[in-house]
Amino acid sequence: MDKFIAQRVMSGTQGEIWIDGKYMAEVTGFKAEVKLIKEEVNQVKTYFKQYKVTGCEGSGNVKMNHVSSYFINLMADNIRNARQTVVTIRVKLDDPDAVGREEVIIRDATFDKLTLMDWEAKKLTEDDYDFTFTDFDVPVTADA
Repeated sequence: MDKFIAQRVMSGTQGEIWIDGKYMAEVTGFKAEVKLIKEEVNQVKTYFKQYKVTGCEGSGNVKMNHVSSYFINLMADNIRNARQTVVTIRVKLDDPDAVGREEVIIRDATFDKLTLMDWEAKKLTEDDYDFTFTDFDVPVTADA
């Protein structure tokens, strides 16, 4: 068994994302996960619940410093015209001290809201967007 080396823990500071090919330098946080949808399977003579996976759902969140009207420009016309904005999100975490890098491509992502304005005096402005997605890829270059 390899010895644990603290420097190999990946730092989120080294994360990067692209939305539809546009690099988002203002990002401060990102999370994407797949939740398994399960149905309970009943069986006699057992007290433990058992489950069968019957589907899944993808969701996530992106946080960023507010430096532009990117999301308004991305979604406003589609919302006014009753169209859904669908994007591809590419995410990479590549810490030079870590053993490898990780990369995920989120497909068919749709954001849950559009914030038109949100600010307070003496505070930096931020964007915080939840999204759902229907597919993802893990490129071969990603390491475990």
